[in-house]
Parts: sequence; structure tokens; C-alpha cells
Amino acid sequence: MGKSSFDKDILKKLIVVFSSLFGIGFLPILGGTCASLVAILFFLLFKNPFSFFIFSSIIVIFSFPLSTYAEKIFKEKDSPKIVIDDFSGMLLSLLFLPKKGVFIFLAFILFRMFDFLKVYPANLWEKLEGGKGIVGDDLVAGLYTNIILQLLRVILKISS
Repeated sequence: MGKSSFDKDILKKLIVVFSSLFGIGFLPILGGTCASLVAILFFLLFKNPFSFFIFSSIIVIFSFPLSTYAEKIFKEKDSPKIVIDDFSGMLLSLLFLPKKGVFIFLAFILFRMFDFLKVYPANLWEKLEGGKGIVGDDLVAGLYTNIILQLLRVILKISS
């Protein structure tokens, strides 16, 4: 009987650790912004764009259930302690972009702006229950950011 309770405690702790991005969500301010900056570090660490794509895909997929369970643990709708959504959205913002300072800077600024403004349909996603609502609006912000920057790449004829 004790083992089951022990296993549940470990699972809860792991959900808190991952959903808060190893505690970043517990910062008193700017947790989502800091999680976005950590995503940039991962972007810079990955040398192969396909490996970064695989990593980002795995994070995005797991961010939905992690956020859903974390919300229940924190007993707070879209708790600011949950920052894996910001991390996921920023990863999406950076997919297949050149590792050039201007693109990284613009990705960060645009993503934070879109995440704050909740431009349609992000405003609708945000209202959904659980992980769909927590993560969905950030993925819309990331998608908008990436589309704009990919268009900029094409217009300026900049390759990776």
C-alpha cells in the first residue's frame, strides 16, 4: 500500500519539475519569459535542425498532459508555475530558423508579443480546459512567430 502512495508522490514531483521547467515557474516574476530564454539556449545547443525538430516535437507532445496534470496539482487554472507551455511555444518559434542573432532576437520579441496579445485563434485556445488551453495559445503564438520569420527569410533570401 505504501509503495503506491510513494509512486504517486514521485509522479507528482516529476510533473511539477517538468511543467515548471525545473523550477523556473516558481520565479516570482517573468517565469514564462525565462522559459522562453531557456528554449533559445536549447536551440543554440542543437547543431542539427532535424534533431532540434525531434526534441521540440517531443516537448510539445508531452507539454499537453504535463500541463493538464500540473494544473490539478497546483489547483489553479493556467498556473503561472506552469511554463512548459512558454518553452514549447518558443521552441516552435525557432524551428528551422538560421542561428543568427537577429532571427533569435526577433523570434523572442515576436513570440512574447503574440503570447501576450493572444491574437486569434490563440484567444479561443486559451479558453479550453487543461493542457489544450494552457499550451494551445502558446503554440499559436509560436506558429505566428515562425511564419513571419520564415517569410522574412524568403524575402531577404537568407539560408540557414
